[in-house]
Amino acid sequence: MSKSSSKGAGARTRARELMVQALYQKQLAGHSTSELVSQFHEQVAYERVDQPFFDEVFPAISDSQGELEKKIDELTDRPLEQLDPVELAILLIGVYELESRIDIPYRVVINESVNLAKRFGSIEGHKYINACLDVAAKSLREIEIQAQG
Repeated sequence: MSKSSSKGAGARTRARELMVQALYQKQLAGHSTSELVSQFHEQVAYERVDQPFFDEVFPAISDSQGELEKKIDELTDRPLEQLDPVELAILLIGVYELESRIDIPYRVVINESVNLAKRFGSIEGHKYINACLDVAAKSLREIEIQAQG
């Protein structure tokens, strides 16, 4: 793997990390999408992320959060109110990517989400994220999964 492609992948991972933080903050403080975009653009961490990815995906997730939460509610075995805010943020990103970013293989979406949960979530939270997104992938990426055997 070339340095530029690994740097790109790292920048995209960092963009997802920033999105988790922004979605968490939205849940706790109720800030608007535009407030959060502006605030996160000013952070030093923003300089190290895949900025076009963040600038496209975060507002899309934030603005469609209600619709995404309905989908997540169908995947989980507990009410959304009982989900940890970090886990909900990660599920929002994962479900959005499975549904809307077919350029990202479903295994990458799940792996990135599990890694976010290991980094930011509760001790066993990554297992829950993995299980939920596995179910989501089976419905949202059925053709891709079948093609891979």
